[in-house]
This record gives sequence, structure tokens and C-alpha cells, in this order.
Amino acid sequence: AVLNALPGGPSEEVGLKSGDRITEVDDSSSIGYSNADVQKNLKGPRGSVVTITVRRPGVPNMMHFSIKRDRIPVWTIEASFMLDKDTGMIRLERFANGTDVEFRRSLRELKAQGMRRLVLDLRGNGGGYMEMAVRVSDEFLSEGQMIVSQRGRAAGSRDAFRATSGGLWESGPVIVLVDGRSASASEIVAGALQDHDRALIVGRRTFGKGLVQRQWQLTDGSALRVTVARYFTPSGRLIQTEYEDGDRVDYFASKSLLRTEDGAGSTADILQGAPDSLRYQTDSGRLVLAGGGIIPDYIVAADSLSELMQNILRRNLETEFVRSWIDTHTNEVNDRWRANRSGFIDDFVVGEDMMSSFLNFAAEQGVVIGARETNEEETSVVRFTSEDLTSDSVLLKTILKARLAYRLFDRSAFYPVYQAADYALNDAIDLWVYAEELALLYADVN
Repeated sequence: AVLNALPGGPSEEVGLKSGDRITEVDDSSSIGYSNADVQKNLKGPRGSVVTITVRRPGVPNMMHFSIKRDRIPVWTIEASFMLDKDTGMIRLERFANGTDVEFRRSLRELKAQGMRRLVLDLRGNGGGYMEMAVRVSDEFLSEGQMIVSQRGRAAGSRDAFRATSGGLWESGPVIVLVDGRSASASEIVAGALQDHDRALIVGRRTFGKGLVQRQWQLTDGSALRVTVARYFTPSGRLIQTEYEDGDRVDYFASKSLLRTEDGAGSTADILQGAPDSLRYQTDSGRLVLAGGGIIPDYIVAADSLSELMQNILRRNLETEFVRSWIDTHTNEVNDRWRANRSGFIDDFVVGEDMMSSFLNFAAEQGVVIGARETNEEETSVVRFTSEDLTSDSVLLKTILKARLAYRLFDRSAFYPVYQAADYALNDAIDLWVYAEELALLYADVN
């Protein structure tokens, strides 16, 4: 099935839509295709043509498309939108070629919509090109300010990267969201903005990946990757979390433990008990903590989903249900919402009929809520009471609507809907007074 026709790509151009089922490729059945089959038969040289046959829910006859293969645009910014009339949000998935161009475009568009303050979401961003991290950071910092340095033993392995003039957002308040999967290039950005008092960092301790590595190809086809330097934030903090005696298991276990024990709230208490060797200062003299990764200025509580929601999300029931629901409501959805993205985000409501359908679907998949019957083997069924759903009802409806937005439009439509259930984001937007104080402080110093 087609999850999404990428905006600007050849599939979207010919009219392929989310939910279409591809049944034939070049007159050969595609039923049972593996990932390798998809790569082999759908991909091909730029300019060549592939013909596909599609079954579209709600359309009685098969549809045929001839798609001229072309470059598929792959964006690194998942979403860019206004949270409210003053607050813009950019969710950056990774750092790749063109990220800087995308980022500047998003900033300009949000500024044109009246943005006065920005949330930069780096949660789950595992990194990418260091150069792109430098360029993104440059949009926030004044000319000459250090962004990141690399230090190694060999000659030529030491370098420093600094901001240039003309950044697009050098004065407005900024909150940066991070978590335990924010790594590498994400940590370069978060560390630079924290050390220069340019942004309030909110979330969970980041991963701690800050190594500069070079790869040598060996004659047998294998490769050797060697660490030649390490990345440091402007205040001198090492981004990399140190291995203890090279023990990878202990390394990940200790990082997990640290994130579990870090409670919610300001990091002031953590700083008070930290040894002097781990205490560093920002430009204004604020204390920040080293020791691997970037520790936020404000730590949010770890996610604590109920057992019911864990079962639903683990089994991917919300995604599968929305796919089947759209199949049976295609005409209704297309007529009312396909051309009305903003209206859907603002006005669509997951009603009781849809919720009842979901509960029936979940029961068929072995997650029984209330008195519903199921044909599943008893050993594979998990049961919950109606009361178990009461506290999760709003969250579940929000997730279903967000998944529906994703299927109807594209990935960027997911986040404006999901924000209502995003506990870390909601914690962050209550902290604007501190981000605004940092912005004033930064303006005074620079």
C-alpha cells in the first residue's frame, strides 16, 4: 500500500494517493512483494517509465499510472508550523545535504506568519552532517561565536567552527527540545545554543555521541573506522559519553540509568551535587553540567504510558485501524477533508462511532477493552476494563486523529494534531518566561 506520495515527487505528480494498493508493476503481479522486490521493480534509472496498476478504495475499477522516474525530494524538516499566533515550531528529523536551505526557508515562512518565538524540536534526531549542524546553529548566533571545536592528537585534527554574520533568528526567544535519542549533530546545536545562553534546552539528557571518525577501505572489501578527534561545546564540555574500560554494555546501561534517575524540573539540584570537574559556565556565568551528552536546563519527566496504551502502540493498532477506517470512509473523507487540511486540523473530531469501531478492531487483534468478545486464542489476548480507557481516552483520540492526518495529507500534518498530547512540548511552552530572559540576556551581552 502507498503510505504517502512524497510532495513534489513523480508519484504525486501523476495522482498516486495515500492508501492506494499497487497490484501490478509493468503487467506483472506485485502481490507478496518483498522489500527487495520493491527496490528491484519500482526503482530504476532517472527518466525511465514504470507502469503500475492500482486498486483505490471506493473506486470500482482498477486504475493505471505511468510514472516517469525522477529524483525524489527527501526533506529533513518533518514539520514547520505555528503553534499559536506567536510561536513557531520546526521539527528537524536529521542533518543532511540541504538541511540548512530547508531550515532558512522554514524560518522565513514562520517569520512571515508573525513568529515571535521558536521551538526547535530535535527529539529523536540522531544527527548527520556536522557542517549542517554548524549552519543551523549559525542562524541563531552572532558573528565570531564558537559553535563547536574538535580536538585530536594528530596534526590537523584540531579545528574550530564559528558563526558568521546575518543569522535569521539572532534575537527571538528559543526553546530546544531534546531527548535520549538526540545525538551527534543535534548535540552540537543544543550545546552551542546552551553555552551561549541563546536557548533554553528542555527535555531529557541527550545520547552523548561526539566522535570524529575516518574510514579506511581494506583490500578484502571490509573497512576500518578510526576515531581521530572528539567534539567539544563552546564552554569546553566533551559531548561524547566516555566508555568505562571499553565496555559497551556498561556504557549503554549506565546512560539508561542516568536518564531514569533524572527527575523532572530544573537541573539546579543536579548541579549542586556535581563535582567541580563536571561544572562548566555559559557566557553569562550560568552553570551547565558535563559528563557526556547535553543535560537540559529543564528536565521533563520520563514518558509513563499506561499498560493499555503501551499495548495499543506496541501492536501498531492505531496505524492499522486508521488505514482500514479510511478504506471504508473514502468518499466521505475525500469530499469533506482532502482539500481542507487546516479545517481538518482545527475541526475534525474522533467521535464515539469511530472510537467504538477502534475498540472492536483492537479486540479482533487481541486487545480487549470492556466486555467485547474476541475470536483470538486466550493466551494471545490482553484484557482491560472500560475504566482503564477513561484516563487514556483523550490521548487515544488525539493519536487516532494525528494518524488520520498523516494518512490524509503527509507527515507534517501529524504534529500540529499530536501537539495536544505531547507532554514534553506542553511542559516546554510553560517555560517561555525563562527563554525570554535568556534572549534578553543574550542581546545585552552581544
